[in-house]
Amino acid sequence: MQAILLTATGGPDVLVPNEVPTPRPGAGQVLVRSEAIPVLYPETMLRSGAFPIPLEKPFIFGTQAAGVIVELGDGVDPALLGQRVIVASDSFGTYAEFVCVPAESAVRIPDALSSVDAAALTMSGSVTVPLLAAAKLTGTETVLIEAAATGIGGYLTQLAKEAGAARVIATAGGPEKAERAREFGADLVLDHLDQQWPAHLREALGGATIDVVFDSIGGESATALLDLMTPLTGRMLSYGFLSGAPAQVTAMDLIMRGLTLIGCSGPAWLAGVANSRAAALELAVTGSITPLVDRVLPLDQAALAHQLLDQRAAKGTIVLQPS
Repeated sequence: MQAILLTATGGPDVLVPNEVPTPRPGAGQVLVRSEAIPVLYPETMLRSGAFPIPLEKPFIFGTQAAGVIVELGDGVDPALLGQRVIVASDSFGTYAEFVCVPAESAVRIPDALSSVDAAALTMSGSVTVPLLAAAKLTGTETVLIEAAATGIGGYLTQLAKEAGAARVIATAGGPEKAERAREFGADLVLDHLDQQWPAHLREALGGATIDVVFDSIGGESATALLDLMTPLTGRMLSYGFLSGAPAQVTAMDLIMRGLTLIGCSGPAWLAGVANSRAAALELAVTGSITPLVDRVLPLDQAALAHQLLDQRAAKGTIVLQPS
């Protein structure tokens, strides 16, 4: 079968197509014929070496795929055979025509949803669901959603008012993405490519405050937002660091303002994300969110997909398809 190997850490060119043996499912596993493989932002960080990978290279890269179960290992429910599913792998291996994963990681894709849409939605959508739950919106809050035109931010913006936000302020990178955030439901959009955007936010608030910040940028901008948040009840959900560093916020910063920082990471958080995949798919079926697909590329163009993500050129999820 064709697969994409991670040959080293570095730029996109370390992702190399190759022919490898087709895997066979062991006990408790299913073999999935891939139909759509999402290229995820965390994968670009793993590829670059920002996070260590405890595997000897080369190995088949990728963490998620959508496709059809074509073979079962011992002990697996026979009803799964032929099911269209989205799967996740903690041991990589999904940038390939076939992938073996534990049966319990497979989540059925609703008939009304294409494999491409399911692949594009699952990771970001399944993070969005627990983020909104953790925010505990009541219908009165003003929320700030960073990077609101794509990925998790795009889904948060689509769902925020339905989940209980009264006013949605967003950031986006450039005029085109700003317009998209408005289409998703943002009442006000600021360009986060302008380093002075927190100051512009202060001006726009006119003395009002932000009740909830969905922080995906991190870095120093998170600190700059603290004085714009509602004292005693304001909360910041920290789940990303597009700036290259997590939110530079100390305990004293929070204590002196009576604010709450909710860290959205770690094993317990990731377990909740995994358990939210089916709910995210159902939100697309009901029309509450629109899957954000940037483009579909052949599997052997995985390096190009990573290059586009590195350049922040994608307006949604890039999906790879085996030939």
